[in-house]
Amino acid sequence: MIRSLSPLDSLRAAIVLAGGDGTRLRTLTRKVTGHEVPKQFCALTGPRTLLEETLERASLCASPDLTVTVVTRAHECYYGPLLQGFPSTRVVAQPQNRGTASAILYALMRLAELAPDSTVALFPSDHYVNDEIAFMHHVISAYDACEQRPELTILLGIAPSHPEPSYGWIEPGHDLGIDQVSLLAVRRFFEKPNAVLADKLWRAGSLWNSFVIVARVSTLLGMFIVALRHLYVRFSAIQPILGTVFEQQTIERLYASIRSTNFSDDVLARCPTNLAVLPVRDVEWSDLGEPRRVIDTFARMGIRPRWAAA
Repeated sequence: MIRSLSPLDSLRAAIVLAGGDGTRLRTLTRKVTGHEVPKQFCALTGPRTLLEETLERASLCASPDLTVTVVTRAHECYYGPLLQGFPSTRVVAQPQNRGTASAILYALMRLAELAPDSTVALFPSDHYVNDEIAFMHHVISAYDACEQRPELTILLGIAPSHPEPSYGWIEPGHDLGIDQVSLLAVRRFFEKPNAVLADKLWRAGSLWNSFVIVARVSTLLGMFIVALRHLYVRFSAIQPILGTVFEQQTIERLYASIRSTNFSDDVLARCPTNLAVLPVRDVEWSDLGEPRRVIDTFARMGIRPRWAAA
């Protein structure tokens, strides 16, 4: 098994997002497992769950001591066996699912305690990638670029194979002129455009937003200060008790009092300055968020898992 693509930098971190409920994929996960299991805990493509595949992907680039997995406590019966043996500092268990912004901010607060100067990659745990090595070379290029330009937040943008309206899209701008990597400014985001607009974006060279993001921990925290200052203040107030016996009870009170927030809409879209996109043109990628998309992706790639024959 390949453990890394290059010597692991002690200041390269990862956040694996595995706290969603996966409601849109319930009909398919019921077919796969016999139960309505959140998709990240299902083995859709082979013997390993999507969470296990994502953790392996993160292990190719980030220090294991700085790889934090975000889960939701209601799913403990699913994630418990998969994360058995992980130290408590590497598991962020949310009391409830309050959206991607809260999940990311909670994990960033943990990383800010462990390694405030680190650069972090965010990995959703519901992706299909046909070539892990090629994909992760792009992630490593993004780490390198952030270390040259620490003010940047870099999104991996996938060269689209078709005008998919159910994805988020990125309209790229000018080349940022960074050595040895093609990095473009982000002009605009389009979240789930209609079919006509998706076709225009496809023809104009726009990219699918993979939501794989690389930035300095301090840079991402700065974006929260600008875009969701009230949420940042609430989380920063509990930072001193992280890792203590008081964390769980305090976090439960915090989560009970906040609304759901989305990182793409409520943070990225409100902080357009210093956003960049790194085009990925040599990898087949899919967000396995809907049954149709899973089936279409597998058919296109010639994948026939055992559950598909049932």
